[in-house]
Amino acid sequence: MDIGSIISIIVTSLMAMVPIVLTSVGAVWSERAGVVSIGYEGVLLMSAFFGAIVAELTGSGVMGLLGGIATGIVFGMLHGVLTVYLKGNHVIPGIGINLLALGVVPFGILAYWGTAGQHQVTVTLWSWQTKYGKISPMIPVTIAIAIITWWVLFKTPLGLRVRAVGENPEAADALGINVEKYRFWSTVYGHALAGLGGAYMSVAWLGVVQKAMSAGRGFIALANMVFSGWNPLVALIGGWLFGFFDALATWLAPLHIVPGQFILMLPYIMTLIIVAGIIGKARPPKWDGRPYKRE
Repeated sequence: MDIGSIISIIVTSLMAMVPIVLTSVGAVWSERAGVVSIGYEGVLLMSAFFGAIVAELTGSGVMGLLGGIATGIVFGMLHGVLTVYLKGNHVIPGIGINLLALGVVPFGILAYWGTAGQHQVTVTLWSWQTKYGKISPMIPVTIAIAIITWWVLFKTPLGLRVRAVGENPEAADALGINVEKYRFWSTVYGHALAGLGGAYMSVAWLGVVQKAMSAGRGFIALANMVFSGWNPLVALIGGWLFGFFDALATWLAPLHIVPGQFILMLPYIMTLIIVAGIIGKARPPKWDGRPYKRE
């Protein structure tokens, strides 16, 4: 492996980390407020689909990203209403979002573009083209989002209130903090970041919409959230680590050292190994996934 190949893998890993980091950081914020969602896989897929539609309708890749954010906000509001205000189970809505995406996107690709399974996006976000691969402006944006989210979460009164409603909502409520409001908007923020990550995949990175393009990244993001200990900065590092194994698998596959299918399993195998290593050690917020009902 020469220096050019190493740089190429690093560049590719930075591109691959973006949807995982954005989704992980969003999930960290949401769960710090006490709201669990396992629907990020579906949000990534639906946002990639609708983000591409918006990009092509407006002729702007930036508008496509905003369309993805809007898609995430809609699902975040839906999840927030069901879990925060209606006091429903936190897991079931996420399963519903994932199943909905599995049906809507394949049908939508065929119904809207007239192609089966895949559509080449005609309007994408600009990027820097280098001999080692393209570099999207979303890379520094993602790093900035992770750092700012960490700072707000741990260094500001807003972050303190968010963490309070996830750790001890009864005490927060007694101090006059509106638990439901903070939980609801934290859920919306988490899903909005996942929506941005989904639109990035279709509009800025891969340039296509596929019926299975999320490829487990929503679940990898949840694993990365646990790996990070619910810390956005560590989630940034972990997201790059998963992106690195994704890039390494893509680089190794054409070499035919072993069957390509086994090489492409590498990111998921590493996910299992890392998660298995932290099972029993991770400590989520005390009220994570528990509806709060005022006595």
